[in-house]
Amino acid sequence: MPNHYLGIDVGTGSARAGVFDQTGVLLASVKTDIAVWREASDIVEQSSNDIWRAVCTSVREAVTQSGVVPSSVAGIGFDATCSLVVIGENGQPLPVSNSGDPERNIIVWMDHRATEQARRINQTGHNVLRYVGGSISPEMETPKLLWLAENMPKTFAGAWQFMDLTDFLTWRCTDSLARSVCTVACKWTYLAHENRWDESYFRTIGLGALADESFRRIGTEVFPGGTPLGSGLTARAAADLGLTVGTPVATGLIDAHAGGIGTVGARGGVGSVNSRMAYVFGTSACTMSTTAKPAFVQGVWGPYFSAMVPGRWLNEGGQSAAGAAIDHLVRMHPAAEQAAGTAREKGQSLSGWLSLEAERLGGAAEAPKLIGDVHVVPEFLGNRAPFADPDARGLIAGLGMELDFDSLLGLYLAGVCGLGYGARQIVRALHEKNVPIDTIVVSGGAGQSPLVRQLLADTTGMVVAASTSQEPVLLGSAILGAVAAGHYQDTLAAMSAMSELGELYHPEPALADWHARRFEAFELLQAAGRAIRG
Repeated sequence: MPNHYLGIDVGTGSARAGVFDQTGVLLASVKTDIAVWREASDIVEQSSNDIWRAVCTSVREAVTQSGVVPSSVAGIGFDATCSLVVIGENGQPLPVSNSGDPERNIIVWMDHRATEQARRINQTGHNVLRYVGGSISPEMETPKLLWLAENMPKTFAGAWQFMDLTDFLTWRCTDSLARSVCTVACKWTYLAHENRWDESYFRTIGLGALADESFRRIGTEVFPGGTPLGSGLTARAAADLGLTVGTPVATGLIDAHAGGIGTVGARGGVGSVNSRMAYVFGTSACTMSTTAKPAFVQGVWGPYFSAMVPGRWLNEGGQSAAGAAIDHLVRMHPAAEQAAGTAREKGQSLSGWLSLEAERLGGAAEAPKLIGDVHVVPEFLGNRAPFADPDARGLIAGLGMELDFDSLLGLYLAGVCGLGYGARQIVRALHEKNVPIDTIVVSGGAGQSPLVRQLLADTTGMVVAASTSQEPVLLGSAILGAVAAGHYQDTLAAMSAMSELGELYHPEPALADWHARRFEAFELLQAAGRAIRG
């Protein structure tokens, strides 16, 4: 009897596949890099063909390394970044910019070309915007679709389907055009609690063409994550992946939301699904909180119905740049090049090596001494929440003329604290709307460091919990596969059975006043940045 599950995660820089058993134990995982094109005017693009190649490579190698036979894979789950895939008839890629290259047919989530379109949409004040925290982001899909309609009319008119990346991948596996509630509710303005698109919204913002065709190009069937699609793997997809025809494929999730599935319902630890906030800390940072009833929090996306946990409401926040912001910050320092060389010799990233060095020197408890008077607001790619301000930029105060390693380490720690203070603002906004958050559950590559976890606890004043799984995002997708295979009654049951919380990090009381003063400085810097731009 098949009893293994495959989780597939497509991030910004790689596609990963992991094979899990029915208790959530990871047997093997493989990562394959994917191409990214960056150009001026905030353009960031990828290729759906390249991503499918990377997915197939990762799946084949992960199954081989796991030692299981392909026929023992009972279910498959996908997650991916919330990037826009544009395809013509028969799935042929179409160009999405002046490059004219059809292979570059994905507008990546972090692409901010549609900032002006987002601004105009927000000026309409349409009621739909209540369900995105009051203000739509250029990271979301309707501003990007409007940009395409205005700047690439041939591509817009010739597109057969516009799809979120997760939905493209499940279509490629099953031929099903069904969309995920997660993708279309969180990024496309689908009103999942009413099972409908709002026609007046699309006509108001200038995308009436999609309403005229009854939304056939953006999805007419919408299912919660974990729903089995079509007849499972098609013969073509099975051959590409090295798996068995008919293997159940689940409706997928956005990558951060898969991290939520892999953590917030875990057994053990403290709190519950409704009191744990997932903090998925990777290239960007996403926060997910679940409620039984809708909570409207200004500047925090949602509430979205069934977007993560079926039958529950979701509020989503975070930072547009998190791990990427820290990498960008530390590479500005004069000592970065030499430190990066040392890190490479040890097989580590610069940020990872700095984290270990900080731990060696005393860790989070020594933050006041190591940081000194440096303050960082690491909003290099705007503020996602709670201010929904895509024009925000990074701010640094307290720099001297130091060139040494100690000042580099202090800058790194100040940047991580800045991310923590941003999370503190999100928690405060949720608490003000009576969302009962008492625990932050951290996942993602940048959140694996014990130092980072302790700093997150200290800066937010919240208990931080970590999953026992080394790959909670992949696990979240595998949980979807287990649900689609019918092994568990529902997603909640699968979350509890396949995931578990481990170590807890409590705020250090002796540092509470110091972090409170720095949080006040953080907000003063933010306000100064807004005043300068104004």
